[in-house]
Amino acid sequence: MKNFSINKKENKRTEELHWETQQWKSDLQFVEDEIIFIEQLLNSYAFEPNTPNLFERLQHFLKHLEHFKKRKSELVSVLAKDDNDLGRILESTDNVFETAYYKKHDELRSEMKSAMKQFQQLKLEIFNYTGGILRN
Repeated sequence: MKNFSINKKENKRTEELHWETQQWKSDLQFVEDEIIFIEQLLNSYAFEPNTPNLFERLQHFLKHLEHFKKRKSELVSVLAKDDNDLGRILESTDNVFETAYYKKHDELRSEMKSAMKQFQQLKLEIFNYTGGILRN
């Protein structure tokens, strides 16, 4: 009976981690859509043309978006591996592998939080700048 409750507890934990990974994948897909919109905005002619350093600022934002897109792609790859590793845990009886997975997943959680915070800051900077120079 004790073994059954441990397995049930571990299965609940793996289900929670799987759900968390799926949520992160969804968040990154939404970020992809936001990036497309922001790139279209920055490449549009919606801004007052006589704004000082307009081109340089827009290029600066586009460059930062490119860097973030690379980071996002890396995260998508890491999430796919994380999901595969989680599947291996369900099939494995190796506690060492399981412990290592949980540690890596915690690190991934920190990385995701950091990346999402970075993207939110970038969006805020872009919107604060562009909101004041839109054409009427």
